Amino acid sequence: MKRPDELRTQQIDLSAGTIGYRDSGGDGPPIVLLHGLMMDATLWDEVVVDLAPDRRCIAPTLPLGAHRHPMRPDADLSPRGIARLIAEFLDRLELDDVTLVGNDTGGAFVQLLVRDGAARVGRIVLVSCEAFDNFPPGLTGKTLVLAGKLPSSLFGLLMQQIRFRPLRRLPMAFGWLTMRGDAATARWMTPILRQPEIRRETVRVLRAIAAERNLMVETAERLPHYGAPALVVWASQDRVMPPEHGRRLAELLPQGRFVEVPDSYTLVPLDQPLALAQTIREFLAPSDRGSRSRTG
Repeated sequence: MKRPDELRTQQIDLSAGTIGYRDSGGDGPPIVLLHGLMMDATLWDEVVVDLAPDRRCIAPTLPLGAHRHPMRPDADLSPRGIARLIAEFLDRLELDDVTLVGNDTGGAFVQLLVRDGAARVGRIVLVSCEAFDNFPPGLTGKTLVLAGKLPSSLFGLLMQQIRFRPLRRLPMAFGWLTMRGDAATARWMTPILRQPEIRRETVRVLRAIAAERNLMVETAERLPHYGAPALVVWASQDRVMPPEHGRRLAELLPQGRFVEVPDSYTLVPLDQPLALAQTIREFLAPSDRGSRSRTG
């Protein structure tokens, strides 16, 4: 079994700019895993390591504040624009029958991507994510979007304070997002602290979110039209994404199934990676059996 540091990191040039992504390789059915604001693909490393023996796992680092490569000046960094960027990513890698997984804001992008149909997506997994009127989510998201109203220079000064662990663990920062992942959250801050271009792009992302407060409410109205298999996984102790939103999402999705994961905050891939990987594996088991029967 691979270790996280053995996962291949690659780059691909898309219309908005260069995107880095972690790829476990292999010929297994593809899983694409999406992260949230101020995070990168390493959110998924422990989950990927557990799933990789049977699946090709691909985790892109989206331009959401922890990315290393500045986007092109005309890149659309609105939620809808980033959803289109993900669709382009799937197209360029020629991935079919994808299991699309999203945590935190990554789950919002999953919903945006499939609400109008996504030909390359075969099933979805929503993990403690933004939904309905929780956009931006909770105290954490609202504080971050409020900070995005600042000029990028002042925004950078504010972000400098999060270098210090006591401030990083405050509820308005990462404190209510993860119980055990402080090392990862500290690492995610590096690009925004060191690269002015990344700070400017993050401010653009946050302002675009602030301009579309009803986006996820409108998106939820179209989820009943998504008829493919859907798994909704929620942290039972989530203080940012209300657990009742997870149940509502599962009820809206015609093939929705709801599972709670104990002893975790929002970032289940950091707090309970093995439990999450096992839950995803069980969800995918019927499609795996169907695939074997067709090729047997």
